[in-house]
Amino acid sequence: MAITEYFVRYLQRRDLLSECDIACLRAIPTQHACFRPGEVIVPRGRMATRSCMMLRGMSARQHELVGRPGERVITALHVPGDFVDLHAFVLAGLEHDVISVGESEVEFVDHVELRQITQNFPHLTRLLWMSTAIDAAIHRQWLVAAASLRSSAHLAHLLCELYTRLASVGAAQDHRFVLPLLQKELADILGYTPIHVNRAVRDLRADGLIRWNGAEVEILDWQRLARLARFDPEYLELGRARR
Repeated sequence: MAITEYFVRYLQRRDLLSECDIACLRAIPTQHACFRPGEVIVPRGRMATRSCMMLRGMSARQHELVGRPGERVITALHVPGDFVDLHAFVLAGLEHDVISVGESEVEFVDHVELRQITQNFPHLTRLLWMSTAIDAAIHRQWLVAAASLRSSAHLAHLLCELYTRLASVGAAQDHRFVLPLLQKELADILGYTPIHVNRAVRDLRADGLIRWNGAEVEILDWQRLARLARFDPEYLELGRARR
C-alpha cells in the first residue's frame, strides 16, 4: 500500500510540501495490518526494523508498572496520521508496548525506507524530526494538565486535544469524534480511579458541554469546554511555517 494520506495532511498542515516531497511520500511502500482491542501493535524491548503510522482507530503507549503485575499507565494516545513509533528508528528498542485502542489499522514502514529519506530528502527529514518533537510536546502538556487541572477540567483538556488532532487531518468534524476508550483506560490515562472518571464525565454532561454515547463524543460548547480546560493548541504546532 501507499503511505496514508492522513500523514500527508499532518505534514501539509504544518509546512508547504513540494511536488517532489509529496511524490516521495506517496512512493513509500507500506505493509497494512489490522489489530483487535488491546492487541500489541509494537512490543517493548525488541530491536525495531520498521515503524508504524495510524490509519484508523487509535493506539496507546502502555507502560507496565515494575513489581505491580496487571497495573499500567498510558502515556500517549495516537490518532490517524500519527507516526507512532518513529523514535524507534534511532533507538535500540522501546521501553513500552504500543497497543490497539479499540479496532485499529496501521501501516508499517521499513526503516530502510526511512534511511533513504534521511539520506536524500533533507526537508522531509526535518519534518520527521518535527513529528517526534510534537509527540514530546504533547507528552509535556499531559504532565502540565495532570499537575494543574482537576478531574473534569483534565478530561476536558484531553477531549479538546483529541478532537483538534483528529480534525486537523480530516478524521473528525463538526465537533464529533469517536473515542473507543473504556473508563478504566481513561483512568489509566488521567491518573484517576474509574469512579472519578465517571464523575468527570457526568459533570461535563450536566454542564451541557458534551454528549457522550458509547464511543461517540460530541462537544456541544467548544468555547466553554476549552475555557474550562485552559486549552491552547499552540503546542500542537498547527500553524504552517517553513521548517
